[in-house]
Amino acid sequence: MAASPAPRAVPSASPILEMRGITKAFPGVKALDTVNLAVRAGEIHAVCGENGAGKSTLMKVLSGVYPAGSYDGSILFDGEERRFSGIPDSEALGIIIIHQELALVPLLSIAENIFLGNEAASRLGLIDWPLAMARTRELLARVGLDEAPETLVTHLGVGKQQLVEIAKALSKKVRLLILDEPTASLNESDSAALLTLLEAFRQQGITSILISHKLNEIARVADSVTILRDGTSVETLPREAMLGPDGRLNEDRIIKGMVGRDLAHRYPPREGVAVGEPLLEVRNWSVRHPLHPDRLAVEDVSLTVRRGEVVGMAGLLGAGRTEFAMSLFGGAYGQRVAGEARLNGQPADLGSVEKAIRAGLAYATEDRKGYGLVLHEDIRTNVSLANLPGVAARGVIDEDRERAVAERYRERLRIRSSGIDQATVNLSGGNQQKVVLSKWLFADPDVLILDEPTRGIDVGAKYEIYAIVNDLAAQGKGVLIISSEMPELLGMCDRILVMNRGRIVGELPAAEASQEAIMRAIVTSGG
Repeated sequence: MAASPAPRAVPSASPILEMRGITKAFPGVKALDTVNLAVRAGEIHAVCGENGAGKSTLMKVLSGVYPAGSYDGSILFDGEERRFSGIPDSEALGIIIIHQELALVPLLSIAENIFLGNEAASRLGLIDWPLAMARTRELLARVGLDEAPETLVTHLGVGKQQLVEIAKALSKKVRLLILDEPTASLNESDSAALLTLLEAFRQQGITSILISHKLNEIARVADSVTILRDGTSVETLPREAMLGPDGRLNEDRIIKGMVGRDLAHRYPPREGVAVGEPLLEVRNWSVRHPLHPDRLAVEDVSLTVRRGEVVGMAGLLGAGRTEFAMSLFGGAYGQRVAGEARLNGQPADLGSVEKAIRAGLAYATEDRKGYGLVLHEDIRTNVSLANLPGVAARGVIDEDRERAVAERYRERLRIRSSGIDQATVNLSGGNQQKVVLSKWLFADPDVLILDEPTRGIDVGAKYEIYAIVNDLAAQGKGVLIISSEMPELLGMCDRILVMNRGRIVGELPAAEASQEAIMRAIVTSGG
């Protein structure tokens, strides 16, 4: 049973941090335009906004990633104006940022990561390992992580790595902890544990800034919320203004502040789309686990996706959904030991990614940075990557045609950028996801598998992606959505398949689907 949350501490009336008139420009883009932010001592202050609204840029200004002189405006901490020339300057005051992309060294131990650059030294100037190990145990106990200090970080899951980052922040005597989308890659239980930890820090007088797209997290822990839109600060709401008369978060007000308009429906309606004949048929599909050859990661899975149909796949973390998708899309995971796949009624050879694409299958991975994009290439290159023949003439890429294609998808998906020549690494997460989708839309597949398509994306961008899914269904495509967000599956899908321990353990038509029914299928199957 989860522990009850600690009583809510009352933040100080005086601000520990003030950011006044912060303006930051990049070539062709004004990322921040006279942004103001005031954070009270001892509070959890949420910052929310659409992807590209400027949230991460603002925090990089605060932490010294973007040094004084590279932006306009002023930063006051403890009532004094500060000018940070780099991260060490902000950390010296106890301002610690934990980025969405964790900055740990996988092949170093927990202790080595915690004290990297901040080593515990003896009087002789050597590393005092016994002291480092003892302090690491204390810090791990404080964040609730039961691991040996000698454990290599590469052996930890994402949730535990997040706790190591927080322990590292505590080792630097943190006073203001900044967390940028800390639960984006965590399951529900790890997310809840992290929020409980933030509440405990509040009781200890530590101030936190929480950047999150998850409004339920903001409702649970935030004392106030600042909304950013298009690089400007729209408003700051205290907790009493965040909540409605029933004590629940006033989501409509926050969403309107984020996107600049009322969002009457979280999921766009899909009407008049006729579900047709089978496009993708998978029968008795089994895949051996690459790290454990004696175990099946996917076992005897059968499913059908029909023309014009959106099928969801639900399951807990580790259920085998991504493993199934990757094994189907070119055998990128493990070794298939049984099963067959048919596309458009014909046997499909899916033995490589190239063959899978040629057969009419596409897969938008959950890891857009690692597998979905070539981050340091521009938008133009990434959009055409899965369909080079579509922009080639006699085997040579026609740059004019490639540019025209990239511009078309940039406009169609409303990718916010300075142009198609902008490197994708400099785009926000939501716009990176739109580039991934553009790549696969240009490949013109019959069946598109979307793995966690809206992870780390704001509600406005989610709506746009949902509209794209509906458009694909209207064109007669088949879509398979893998998602850990049950409301997303319930709002978008015609049918929901439930997966657990590598097997399909339930199938629910939209009319019968609910979060309770999905969890019941998991629990009764031994989940």
